[in-house]
Amino acid sequence: MHPLISTEALAAALNGDRPPVVLDVRWRLGGPPGRLDYEVAHIPGAAYADLDEELSSPPGPGGRHPLPEPAALERVLRAAGVRAGRPVVAYDGGDGSVAARVWWLLRWAGHEEVAVLDGGYAAWIAEARPVTADVATPEPGDVEVRPGGMPVTDADGAAALARTGVLLDARASARYRGETEPVDPRPGHVPGALNAPSAEHVDTTGRWLTAEALADRFRALGVTTDAPIGAYCGSGVTASSVVLALEVAGLTSKNTPATLYAGSWSNWSADPNRPAATGPEPG
Repeated sequence: MHPLISTEALAAALNGDRPPVVLDVRWRLGGPPGRLDYEVAHIPGAAYADLDEELSSPPGPGGRHPLPEPAALERVLRAAGVRAGRPVVAYDGGDGSVAARVWWLLRWAGHEEVAVLDGGYAAWIAEARPVTADVATPEPGDVEVRPGGMPVTDADGAAALARTGVLLDARASARYRGETEPVDPRPGHVPGALNAPSAEHVDTTGRWLTAEALADRFRALGVTTDAPIGAYCGSGVTASSVVLALEVAGLTSKNTPATLYAGSWSNWSADPNRPAATGPEPG
């Protein structure tokens, strides 16, 4: 299954013989909760999953959005109707980064048929496709969460990637350069990391760039297929969209995906013994 699905393809699939499970994961940093948006209107049949409460472990030394415990994630996915052998489509209300976190989590959990809705909820609405306020009550699923389907690293591994391969920082440029830090303990970035803001994966309409445009963007940053690639962000969420974008671009593959530093800057910056680089990228 391709990592992205169009609104047209999703609409057709929902009326097909094997309709996908649809997950609404709208979320905003600082709130209000995305569930409020879901209760107003959502794609028919979509179940809601909350990034903070259901798709992450509680914040702590591991970061602001640590990976969920496998058993907890399994309960959430089963409650949403996720079943073995049935595709899943996730959508959000922004640039696709939160939906990409769900794509990454399901792939990490061993469920390979998952895609992000290209353009998200905004694209669905712009095309006047059907929505509802009815809360979904899906039949419980049977998915089994088996972690290990996607590579993960810690702070030491991220530092090594920055030295021996390519480590991409998905945050906005001002945060990467250390000019501002609204959330985490210290400003700056992992020494040696390159800035690849996740917001630049999509165009002005919120749809993802073509594979060719994404490949050109990453190659301009120095990404090649000859060195290991990793990604991080503030808390491990938007970095998931870097992992997805690299696969769409053809610079990684389903069998050799980029590595996610799950704790990301919220984990790195909490350790005073870890250096924080500031300023623009070298060169």
